[in-house]
Amino acid sequence: MRTITVAGIALALCAEAALLAGPEAPKILEPQKEHAWLQQFVGEWEAESEVFMPSMPPMKSQGTETVRRIGGFWVVSECKYKGSFMNKAFSGILTLGYDPDKKKYVGTWIDSLTSYLWTYQGALDATGKILTLETEGPCPSAPGKLSKFREVTEFKGKNHRVFTSTVQDEDGKWITMVNTHYRRKL
Repeated sequence: MRTITVAGIALALCAEAALLAGPEAPKILEPQKEHAWLQQFVGEWEAESEVFMPSMPPMKSQGTETVRRIGGFWVVSECKYKGSFMNKAFSGILTLGYDPDKKKYVGTWIDSLTSYLWTYQGALDATGKILTLETEGPCPSAPGKLSKFREVTEFKGKNHRVFTSTVQDEDGKWITMVNTHYRRKL
């Protein structure tokens, strides 16, 4: 008795489609320069964060981040903090890629503190050192309401980058919520 898997069926269908298409078979996509830019995230990092909340002193936390590549198109980051945020352990997963059709960097974020799936779109600045991603997510000061967020990563060098998360208040002003320095483990 033979077991047929979904992967086996998909492989057979792809092979049949390639034979039927002949010499005009679709080309396999190759990573572009924007995808190559993402590869500088790959590695092991140490993180020092400050979280800013209204009427409270900054909360400091330390953690680690492991970033790996998925082919040449994506990077996936997993962060874990030794410290805590509001007396809770914290971990999160970030995906980053580039969508050539949208001509935008894209990504997602999930973490252990919320059930919200963050989705991002953004671009590099003219220097090629600063990636700005924009998103909407739960408003920190008004439960049930969404706010605009801007997430900026600046590469200060090969082994140091700074992440800043800001939220737009009702007056349109951008307020810093998180500032994290990442240093590559050598």
